[in-house]
Amino acid sequence: MDHPVTLVVDIGGNKIKLACSCEAERRKVPSGPDLTPQRAMTLIRELAADWRFERVTLGCPGPVRDGRLLGEPVNLGGGWVGFDFAAAFGKPTKLVNDALLQAIGSWQGGKMLFLGLGTGLGSALVCPGTALAMELAHLPYKRKWTYEDCLGRRGLLRMGRKRWEKVVHDVVARFRDAFLVDDVVLGGGNAKRLRHLPAGCRLGSNALAVIGGLRVWTDPIRLL
Repeated sequence: MDHPVTLVVDIGGNKIKLACSCEAERRKVPSGPDLTPQRAMTLIRELAADWRFERVTLGCPGPVRDGRLLGEPVNLGGGWVGFDFAAAFGKPTKLVNDALLQAIGSWQGGKMLFLGLGTGLGSALVCPGTALAMELAHLPYKRKWTYEDCLGRRGLLRMGRKRWEKVVHDVVARFRDAFLVDDVVLGGGNAKRLRHLPAGCRLGSNALAVIGGLRVWTDPIRLL
């Protein structure tokens, strides 16, 4: 059975990435700390002008509940809370935390923890039939630093790759033990900078966000 054509949009701190379920091509454009939802919609419309789609999955950084952002994304501009994306697209739209989007696409069974090592730190937990976006990034880690301060891009630049990698190993071990997971996936643009993966981990891929964007429509997944 054919499914409606889905546009999957993944908004990150560095780039907006687009894919369409009927197209092999992937498209992207820079984002950044001044990106507002109005500007994002303009860029998305320009990038997808020649694509025909019937529904949209939008991955956005920040806490999402019942399809609404609860807080402004830390690494983007303002105006995101309360913005009506379904009205802006004029099509059925599902708004999902961006880390959860890639986590759902990465899931292969059991209880899986996803950590997105990008501009910030995304986190999500996926179990059979259930997907939970988490906000671990701003919890305290060491001294004045949060987990995002150390695992995100600022931490990588401050500490250097070698020390940053040690911190990634330490944090993964802490979270794996705390959540009793079967599987850990490390995604985000900086995951590929790891020379050695922590034990029990595998690398994710931005391409898996597209699979996640389809699964939220087609699979019986409860988004928490």
